[in-house]
Amino acid sequence: MFIKLLILFTFIPILEIFVLIEAGRQIGVISTISLVILTGIAGAFLARSQGFELMMRIQSDLQAGRVPAEELFDGAMILAGGVVLLTPGFCTDLIGFMLLTPVTRSHIKTWLRRWVEKKVARGEIQFRRY
Repeated sequence: MFIKLLILFTFIPILEIFVLIEAGRQIGVISTISLVILTGIAGAFLARSQGFELMMRIQSDLQAGRVPAEELFDGAMILAGGVVLLTPGFCTDLIGFMLLTPVTRSHIKTWLRRWVEKKVARGEIQFRRY
């Protein structure tokens, strides 16, 4: 686990810096900074709108007496997308937008659910009740 986190916390920032430098060379510094700011604003708007829509779905499920399991999973992905969008850079912004867009989020959710189910089946993830 330590190796994975080490790679995550060193590789991603290096990749982001490289992409930002290359974008600055290709389109100019002011344009690059403007794009970073624009993606931040767009991401904040998208996270806010998706979050409000999700809250309405959760409330309607609770009022109908249903457990909002899918909505809570979506909420975790929207939260992760919003957090990733806080990191300046184009690569993390792409991941954030993918988590915030319902079409791509549903594909990622399906993949993630299968991954978790495999881990649970192998005994790598255990759920305990207290």
